[in-house]
Amino acid sequence: MEEGSTARRVLMAAVIGMGVLIVAGAGLLVAVILHRVSHPHAAVTPPSVLEKPIRTETLLLHEPEGSHVATMAWRDGNVLALSLTGGGPDRIVLWDVTQGRVIGRLEVGR
Repeated sequence: MEEGSTARRVLMAAVIGMGVLIVAGAGLLVAVILHRVSHPHAAVTPPSVLEKPIRTETLLLHEPEGSHVATMAWRDGNVLALSLTGGGPDRIVLWDVTQGRVIGRLEVGR
């Protein structure tokens, strides 16, 4: 066999192999895009309080004077966890925003 024909066969096999990989990659890309479009991910952000009617009255937490909110965090969509400091021991208050009432309290160190 000639040296040139072997090189041509190897080159032709490489070109065919790369062509197959390009077609397979393009097909996989189309399949992934179609899957993501047909199965959208749920939103990671917590639901907004404004999805329900806005309360017009002033809501009071009834904490001792000198208390202030250190941090806030959403829990289970309708429950707001408030970390309070000052006015006594540090505490965490669970506030149900739909009913406008305290549903739990954790006091740290007394």
